[in-house]
Amino acid sequence: MAEPFPGALIRARDYGTEVFAVADAEIRKLRHDPSEILTRAIQPAIWLILFGGVMARVRGIASGETSYMDFLAPGILAQSVLFAAIFYGIAAIWERDLGVLHRYMVSPAPRSALVLGKGLSSAVRGLTQAVVVYLLALVLGIGIDLNPLNLLGVAGLIALGSALFSTFSLIIACIVKTRERFMGIGQVLTMPIFFASNAIYPIDIMPGWLKVVSRANPLTYEVDGLRALMLKAEHSVFGLGLDVAVLVVILAVLVSIATRLYPRMTQ
Repeated sequence: MAEPFPGALIRARDYGTEVFAVADAEIRKLRHDPSEILTRAIQPAIWLILFGGVMARVRGIASGETSYMDFLAPGILAQSVLFAAIFYGIAAIWERDLGVLHRYMVSPAPRSALVLGKGLSSAVRGLTQAVVVYLLALVLGIGIDLNPLNLLGVAGLIALGSALFSTFSLIIACIVKTRERFMGIGQVLTMPIFFASNAIYPIDIMPGWLKVVSRANPLTYEVDGLRALMLKAEHSVFGLGLDVAVLVVILAVLVSIATRLYPRMTQ
């Protein structure tokens, strides 16, 4: 009678091992090319220093006692994660062209483990972006909350956001199947996702139709949670629990879709 439970534990352990194996293969690429971290640090620095420095002079953008630079920092962190993750699918196209995907497909690992493994590796890249933004924020005197529990919460949200948008990217790659089409679609999608969120301005000042779009945008919930955890003088507009729940549900749906589409890339 006690046999099913240990068996389930063993299957869960094996599944976790398969997810980690795929993620580890992707993370090794980052270790072999650490210059990628430095190049990705340029974009958040430009947004915080140049864009933030100019827009901080415009009154009425940030709410309450929060300065605009403080308000902007979590949004730029989410943006950095989005920009890194949304083009993650192009790696899947390269893997197909190099024959790596075929080796994945003949492995005994469940297809969902392959998808989650890639999402986990994207989360690691997202966390490197978080380190960069935190260092920039400290240098710029932004009121960052360094409470260890809040830092863990930020890491969790970054991991969720990275996995979500990289899985979305993988779905696009499975549909278009060519690098040229993927790059065009990725560029078209990135800006609307970013600007139709609360990353650089609060929802309150948006026109009515954009408020509706923003509330359907997962990036909005990621930014909302990051502001509550990163800043000392901010709180979540929607509630931290709802922010996390929305991201988890959307990620689960995207993983389910990607699991069905991923094997078709070999066709």
